[in-house]
Formats: sequence, C-alpha cells, structure tokens
Amino acid sequence: MKIIVTSLFVQDQEKALEFYSETLGFEKRHDVPAGEFRWITLVSPDDKEGTELLLEPNDHPAAKEYQKKIFADGIPATMFGVADVRKEYERLLEKGVNFTMEPTEMGEVTIAVFDDTCGNLIQIAQK
Repeated sequence: MKIIVTSLFVQDQEKALEFYSETLGFEKRHDVPAGEFRWITLVSPDDKEGTELLLEPNDHPAAKEYQKKIFADGIPATMFGVADVRKEYERLLEKGVNFTMEPTEMGEVTIAVFDDTCGNLIQIAQK
C-alpha cells in the first residue's frame, strides 16, 4: 500500500491552482469537472509519477471550520520537502509569498512556514 493522493482544503480552486503551479512550481496532473467543482491534482516536477496533491474545495462546513481553526492556531495543513529551505525561502519571497516563520533550525531539520493565500499555512522542510 502507498499514498497516491493527499488532499488539501482550499477556499478557491482556481486561485489555488494558480498559486501551487505558478508560484510554487507544481505541475497540473488532472483537472476534470466533478459536479459543481473540479478534480484538480498537482505533482512535483521532480516526481511526476509520485503522490498527487488534490486541491479539495472546502465547501463542507466541517472542512471550513477545520481549515479556519488550524490556520488561526498557526498549524500547517501540510509539509513539502525541499533540498535547501533558505534558498526556497528566498525564491518564494521574491514571488511575494508571505512567510509566518522564517527558516528555523529544529534539531536536524530546518523549516519555514508560509501562507498559501487559499486558507492554509504550508511548512517546507529540509532534513
């Protein structure tokens, strides 16, 4: 068994698709109608057959409440691995990304946290 898709609740699928593809650099894998919404998944350009990130609409009241509360408490919704946190931090700053935590060493891991503009905090980590 392996993880093939992981979901991330977003407030606006189109805005999220733009941010995750144009700003972060993920590549669109699927974008198909799914009722009133879309099934939009992205993959890392470094692992095109790897785990897909599903941009899940937060239309359900429980999803909205969950997303709002973890954001308010400063809890990242997910984590992405990067080769060099400081380099990625600088690259994303240049693209206008708002960080809530600058690169910080935590033992053997260096992390940083940013706002994805779609209702989530996202952590990047370098081991």
